[in-house]
Amino acid sequence: MSSRPPDAAPPGPGPAEALPGDALVLRAAEESLAGRRSGIRRFTPFLGPAFIAAVAYIDPGNFATNMAAGAEFGFLLLWVIVVAVLMSMLIQSLSAKLGIASGMNLAEACRARYSRPVRLGLWLQAELVAMATDVAEFVGAALGLYLLFGIPLLPAAVITAVASYAILALQSRGFRRLEAVIAAFVGVIVVAFAVQVFLAEPSAGDVASGLVPGFDGTASVLLAVGILGATVMPHVIYLHSALTQRRVPVTDPAAKRTLFRFEVVDVIIAMTIAGLVNVAMLVIAATVFNSTGMTGVGDDLTQVYQGLGTVLGSHADVLFGVALLASGLSSSSIGTLAGQVVMEGFLQRRIPVWLRRAITMAPAFIILALGIDPVLALVISQVILSFGIPFALIPLLQATADRQVMGVLVNRRITTALGIAIAVVVIALNTVLLVLTLSGA
Repeated sequence: MSSRPPDAAPPGPGPAEALPGDALVLRAAEESLAGRRSGIRRFTPFLGPAFIAAVAYIDPGNFATNMAAGAEFGFLLLWVIVVAVLMSMLIQSLSAKLGIASGMNLAEACRARYSRPVRLGLWLQAELVAMATDVAEFVGAALGLYLLFGIPLLPAAVITAVASYAILALQSRGFRRLEAVIAAFVGVIVVAFAVQVFLAEPSAGDVASGLVPGFDGTASVLLAVGILGATVMPHVIYLHSALTQRRVPVTDPAAKRTLFRFEVVDVIIAMTIAGLVNVAMLVIAATVFNSTGMTGVGDDLTQVYQGLGTVLGSHADVLFGVALLASGLSSSSIGTLAGQVVMEGFLQRRIPVWLRRAITMAPAFIILALGIDPVLALVISQVILSFGIPFALIPLLQATADRQVMGVLVNRRITTALGIAIAVVVIALNTVLLVLTLSGA
């Protein structure tokens, strides 16, 4: 297996063409790897890739599934979020490690490892996942604009498309600017939900009760699978490996180990923040809606918006709308980056970003134009994403367990075993969902 496809391209400027702002980060990273920086300054040059990936873990699909789960089942499915976040930490660490160790992203690794029919199959399902992702992100951003400013959904989707192009344009000015903007969006979302939790005043005992695993019928399993699909996102498994493959170039085995340890810190911080936001969503819905008998509110984000304003007051509805808009705008841009990585890695073909953006957002525009229930579309899109997880996770495990590919960063047996266990859990949940749905249970 070759170290990397010769004509593959990273999703943005590589170190050889680093822009001034990026060059400063690279210089600081080199100083950290050489042991010339101490304390928190050692880690700061490496923070960024996981925060871009984390945006996908707090996208509008999470709003839909978490709010629906909290309103209908209270705190019952809180444990699913916790498990999903722990899974995401391992999965995103493996993805980051693949880029560091091999110089390849996951799509490139799949192209180098598998036969043509398998590659095409993986590429097609990855494109389906990218489209399902865009459904959630575009519909969510459009809903945010509608709730805040009364803009109809279809024109709001056009505004979202223009805004996502503007965010992607930052890529031409270096990776650090894009990372800074995405981090700012994450900060807005975190503050918005922190204030809402403070206003909701959830009971610590009720929150703790949600950490005990359990289900309550087919609907709860469907939402659990949706939560899993919304939290462990297959397209950012591909993207994260691309974000690290050339960000800080190292060839020395010891330096690769050190770089990976720094990237693990990035993953833990970013995924913890994303996990807390997801927990906050469900806790707010359970406290505000389920406990007051408004169990059907979570199925409609418009009603969630109105309900928060009515029950909590203090502009909680506006905070929710701002968070939804920030989530949709940022995650839609990241979805396009992931789509670029997938197409270029599997097919070794680069297409203009505007065309890539148009392909993945087309289903979202169709849904809005036809007047299909946007919240239902959000939840179903997350279920599709959950079914896509094994098709990204299994190739990732195979690549990172291959010493020829990974060198000194090859997986330990326990790491591979944990990864296999995650894949089994995801496949089992999806199978249970299919059986329950087909049997009409």
